[in-house]
Amino acid sequence: MNWLDEGALYSSIGLFLREDLGRGDITTQSVLMRNARAKGRFVAAEKMVVAGLEAAEEVFATLDPQLQLEAFTADGEEVEPGKVIARTNGFADVLLAGERVALNLLQHLSGVATITRQFVRAVEGTKAQIADTRKTTPGLRMLEKYAVLLGGGVNHRYGLDDGVCIKSNHAAIAGGIAAAVKSARDKVGHMHRVAVEAASEREIKETIDSGASILVLRDLDETLGKEQIVKARGLSNAITIEVAGNITLENVRAFAEAGADLIRVDALTQSVRAMAISFQIQAG
Repeated sequence: MNWLDEGALYSSIGLFLREDLGRGDITTQSVLMRNARAKGRFVAAEKMVVAGLEAAEEVFATLDPQLQLEAFTADGEEVEPGKVIARTNGFADVLLAGERVALNLLQHLSGVATITRQFVRAVEGTKAQIADTRKTTPGLRMLEKYAVLLGGGVNHRYGLDDGVCIKSNHAAIAGGIAAAVKSARDKVGHMHRVAVEAASEREIKETIDSGASILVLRDLDETLGKEQIVKARGLSNAITIEVAGNITLENVRAFAEAGADLIRVDALTQSVRAMAISFQIQAG
């Protein structure tokens, strides 16, 4: 899984475990004999796209470097209810100490991948791609954006240092869209594409005339969205048209069929529902 920064993943897992363990798992320490062994397995309770197996394994490996997960599926695969996703065995205190953090990650990331797959399927047959946003859970951006890829989506900006996106506040301070685009072009050079958010027909024309690479239309209903996409495409066949804000499974195809190239969906990572996965442990 080369996309994940292993060093960053290891550091994040350490923080997650410290948050949950505190000074130690006093329940396990007071109930079980030291060196007791156990077996555990992750089981899907509903249909889902699996994501987060490497993160879950890293949780246990941080507590015991000898412990590994034996996976029966792969990240990005769709599984049915009752599927054993992975199993492991080792010291019982390690399995119990890491259980909650591993489950939290696996359930949440599988939720991200699953909802992404639903949006991707909703626009099948069109040229539109489904993209994520920066509306991610603090500390989980790398993992959530990876889960979006597993669901078939694409990543938008990872952070503010990852691309130029001129919004209304930027344009207002800079003296207008044209001035903002020119300044960005002069300062960042040809390696970066310049995106501009436009809210009216005048701003759409100014964005295209200024030489921006990407036109961003946001917070539109289906009817106005279609109208603005058609108008923009009439002015330029070359510009990339991106739609964002208020995108749902019910309306996403309308924007795709209208000609949007990229549809940015907050719901992929914002308030996503965790998938139902259990971690079943028995003595072993």
